[in-house]
Amino acid sequence: MKERAEPSCLGNGELGMVSVVFAAVFFLCSGIPAGSSLAVQIKQTRHPKHEPFVGLNIGTEVSNLVSPEALVSFLQVQKIAHVRLYDANPDVLKALARSKIRVTISVPNNELLAIGSSNATAVAWISRNVLAYYPKTLITDIVVGDEVLTTVPSYAPILVPAIELLYSALVAANLHHVIKISTPHAASLILDTFPPSQAFFNQSFSSVILPLLRFLSRTGSPLMMNLYPYYVFMENRGVVPLENSLFRPIAPSKEMVDPNTLLHYTNVLDAMIDAAYFSMKNFNITDVKVIVTETGWPSKGDSKEPYATIDYAETYNSNLIKHVLDKTGTPLHPEITSNVYIYELFNEDLRSPPVSEANWGLFNGNLTPAYLLHISETGGFLASDTANQTFCIAMDGVDSRTLQAALDWACGPGEANCTDIQPGESCFNPNNVKSHASYAFDSYYQNGGKASGSCDFKGAAMITTTDPSHGGCIFPGSKKESNSTGQGNSTELSGAANKLGLFTLRSGGIGALVRAFQLLLAIRFSLFFSIPMLMPG
Repeated sequence: MKERAEPSCLGNGELGMVSVVFAAVFFLCSGIPAGSSLAVQIKQTRHPKHEPFVGLNIGTEVSNLVSPEALVSFLQVQKIAHVRLYDANPDVLKALARSKIRVTISVPNNELLAIGSSNATAVAWISRNVLAYYPKTLITDIVVGDEVLTTVPSYAPILVPAIELLYSALVAANLHHVIKISTPHAASLILDTFPPSQAFFNQSFSSVILPLLRFLSRTGSPLMMNLYPYYVFMENRGVVPLENSLFRPIAPSKEMVDPNTLLHYTNVLDAMIDAAYFSMKNFNITDVKVIVTETGWPSKGDSKEPYATIDYAETYNSNLIKHVLDKTGTPLHPEITSNVYIYELFNEDLRSPPVSEANWGLFNGNLTPAYLLHISETGGFLASDTANQTFCIAMDGVDSRTLQAALDWACGPGEANCTDIQPGESCFNPNNVKSHASYAFDSYYQNGGKASGSCDFKGAAMITTTDPSHGGCIFPGSKKESNSTGQGNSTELSGAANKLGLFTLRSGGIGALVRAFQLLLAIRFSLFFSIPMLMPG
C-alpha cells in the first residue's frame, strides 16, 4: 500500500548538483531524438495482443463494506475488468468466479517469513489461495509483499526466496505461464528520478534488487512500482508545475526535458516510469516491463493538504485513464504503455489521519461516486462519468423489505414521480419491488440533478451508465437525456399530452394558439394524475 510520504523527485529530499542541472533545463525546449537501443530490446519482448488496461486497488478499511457478491456486481456494472486485492480473501475470490474480472492477489508482509523459509508453506499457500479458485476465478498475478524494501527492510533477505518458492509451486501446478509473480516497490527505492536518465536504485538494496530483476527477466514478470505524482508535486512545489502532475495539456516551454537524452516529458508519471527503466538498465536488465501497481490523487485533505481536492483528483484520474487507454507509452518507450492500477476503489474512512488517507477512492463505501470522472471517450470504463448519461437503480442482492421501505420513501417524502409504475402504466411490468424501486430511485436521482448522495437509499441503490429502460418503459434519466438533446417532443409533459390524444405545439398562427391552450389543459391533467402514490411490492 502507498507510503505516507514520497521523497523528492529531485533527489533524496534536497536539490543536489544533478538537480541543479535539471532545474536549469526544466523549461527548455529541444528536438526529440530517435528511439534508443533499450526501447528496441523491450519492444521485441512485447506481446501485441496484450492491450494496456486500468485496474482498481480494493482496500477494505471501510465501514459497512458491501458483501463480496454486491462488490462483484458493482464491479461488473462499472465495467471494471481488473482489480488488485491486498490479500487473498476467500469470500471475494469465490464471488469473483465466472465474473471474467481479472484479479491480482497478494501475500501480506506478515506472511513473508513463513513462506520464504518453507517450501511446504509456499506450496500450501498456492494450493489454498490459487488452485482452490482458478480457473473459475481469473487470477492473473500474485503480489508478494508490498513496498517491503522501504517499509520493512528487515524482511529484505527473505523477499526473493519467498517469490522463488511461490513460483516453483506455480510451476508444479503448470500455472507459471498464466500467473505472474512480482512485488511492488515504493518510488523512494529509486533515487534522483529526474532526469530519468540519471536515476538509479538505492544501492543499499542491490543484493536484493539484482536477483529480483534477474528473476523477473527469466520469468517474463513485470517490475511493479507504486508511483504518486501527487507526492512529487507536494515535495517540489515551485519546481514541478501542477499541470505536469495532472496530465494537463502544457505549452512546449513547460515540458520537462532530460538534458542527457533530450527527451521531453509532458507529465510526471511518464518520467517516473522511465526512471525505473533507466534504473534497470544500470543492472543490464532491458527486457522487463514496468507496471504501476498504485497511483492516484486524494480528493480531500486537511489544511496542510491544499491540493487534495475533488477537482484535482477528478482531473488526475480522468487524464490518467485517457493517457493509458490512448496507448501513447512514455518518451523512452512510446511502443509500451504500462498497465496502471488506481489507488483506490473506495474511500477508506477507517484510515488514520491525515485526512487525505481516507480520501483516495473513486467511490464511497456505499457505492456512490466520491466525484464524477470525464472519460466517456475511453469506451465506457467506469459509470462515474458526467459525460455519459447516468441512472440510479436498485442494487442486486438487497432484500425486498429494504427495497420496499426505500421505494415507499422515494414515492412519498422523496417526491419521486411514481406515476409510470402504477397498474396499467408503462413501467408497471415487471410487477416486482426491485423493478419499481429502480424506477423510483432514478426519478429521485434525476430530479435532484444527480447530486452526490442522491443515489444511496441506505445502500439499496447504485449508479449505472446502462439505460434500464425496457420495452415501452422509459426511465426518467432517459427522458431527461432526450430533452437535453432537443430531439422530438419527448418531455414528460408533452408525453402526458400525447397520452391524452392531443396535438403537440407547432408553429402556425391561430392553430398554434389553440394547440398551446390544449397543451396547457393537458399539463393540468398530467399534474393531477401524477400525485405520488405508494406502490406495493
